[in-house]
Amino acid sequence: MELIINNISKEFKDKLAVNKFNVTLHSGIYGLLGPNGSGKTTLMRIIADVSNPSSGDILVNGESKSKLGAKYRDLIGYVPQNIGFYKSFTAEKFLYYVAALKGVDKDIEKSKVNELLKFVNLEKDRKRKIGKFSGGMKQRLGIAQALLNDPKILILDEPTAGLDPNERIRFKNLISQLSKDKVVIFSTHIVSDIEFMANEIIVMKEGKLVEKSSLEDILDIVRGKVH
Repeated sequence: MELIINNISKEFKDKLAVNKFNVTLHSGIYGLLGPNGSGKTTLMRIIADVSNPSSGDILVNGESKSKLGAKYRDLIGYVPQNIGFYKSFTAEKFLYYVAALKGVDKDIEKSKVNELLKFVNLEKDRKRKIGKFSGGMKQRLGIAQALLNDPKILILDEPTAGLDPNERIRFKNLISQLSKDKVVIFSTHIVSDIEFMANEIIVMKEGKLVEKSSLEDILDIVRGKVH
C-alpha cells in the first residue's frame, strides 16, 4: 500500500490551513504532530475525503483519489475528534447501522460486528446504551466502526484526548495491532502517545510539513540544542 499526498493545499477565506503538503506513506503507523492550529485536522479531513483540497491530489498505489471515487472511500476508516453517536443506540445496534451505511456485505455483517466488539473489548457491553459509555469505551467503539469495511487507510484524529491513563494504554495497544497491512495516521499533540508506537513521525507547522523521520532521527536533529 502506498499513499501519496501530493502538493495538497487548503485555503479558507482568511487562512491557508494546509500549504503545499507533500508526503509518501506506506503500511505502518505515522504520528502526526503539531501545535493546535497547525492544520492537522484539516489535512486528515482531506485524506478521509470529508473535505476537498483547494489544490493538489491524493494517490493510492499510483491512482488518483478523484478517479477512484467510491473505491477510494472503501479504503478509508476514519475516527474524528468528536464522533456523533446516538446515545439511545446500543453498541451492537450502532455497528449494524454503520455497517449498513458502509454497504458491508450482509453475509459477513454479523460475524464482522461480533469480531470487532471482541477486538475492542466491548463484547460484554454490546447491549448497553452508548449514552452510558465512558470516554474510553466510546473511543473503542469509534475504532470498531472505522474497521467495519476493513480499511487499508485508518485515520485517527486526537483519539486519546480526554482518556485516563489505563484507557490510553489500552487504546495504543489496539492501534499497534492494526498496522501490519494498513497505513495508520494518528494525530496528536501528546508525544508520549506515539513515541513507542509510530514507525515515523510527521511534524506540521502552519500548514506545512516540517519533518518526516523516525523519533530517533528527530531527536538527533535537536540533540544539544534543547535544554
